Amino acid sequence: MTSRGGTKIVVDNRTTHQRIVDELGRRIVAGAWEPGRPLPVEDALAEETGVSRGALREAVKALAAKGMLQVRPRTGTRVLPAAHWNHLDRDVLRWQQAGDSEALLHDTGELRRIVEPEAARLAAARAHADDVRALYDALSAMESAAGEPEREGYVEADCAFHRALFDASGNRLLGSLGRAVDVALEHCFAVSTRAPGAVEGALPAHRAVVEAVESGDPAAASKAVLRIIDATEREIAESLREQGS
Repeated sequence: MTSRGGTKIVVDNRTTHQRIVDELGRRIVAGAWEPGRPLPVEDALAEETGVSRGALREAVKALAAKGMLQVRPRTGTRVLPAAHWNHLDRDVLRWQQAGDSEALLHDTGELRRIVEPEAARLAAARAHADDVRALYDALSAMESAAGEPEREGYVEADCAFHRALFDASGNRLLGSLGRAVDVALEHCFAVSTRAPGAVEGALPAHRAVVEAVESGDPAAASKAVLRIIDATEREIAESLREQGS
């Protein structure tokens, strides 16, 4: 099944609820309905999407909880401007990745610059032995995956490294943020690692972060993370240029 724009919207192993939330969410992100304007009437939208009115209502509730829709008696269900959306919601991140990949990459880079160097600094001051072990485990997984022909699992291990760094900060909110932006980080690393030499250059840079955290050097940990972010942004730019050529 496809949307009106021809985009594939059905994932075979998803429930009806997940499917309709995914379909409507993608349409909203793609701008199918102008913010402030009502959705099509319930009967018409249920028929169009092939679900019951009850299933459609549950999907609308889910999207309202993400800040994407506003439901009011008598005035109908309206799309809210993007400023109201929960941009840390995993589904919203996925839909943005599909709809405006470059904007998501840009926003992710800015967010990383704001929070990751401080997370590394805090980790160097607060990390326990288990935190350092988690960082080394993730680095080891990155190194192992880098040696595989297809480098399968490398991006996943890279994401695990950065989640471990957020957790090592000792700040529960930063730890939750690291897990919340996992989809954005995965997208970021999937693009950056396409650049020649990106993986080879990333491994010693990540090791420098772990060693600074282990030695309790906040300034070195922060600088090491900034070097990783700088390199990632260069690699993303290179990958996008190659993709456009």
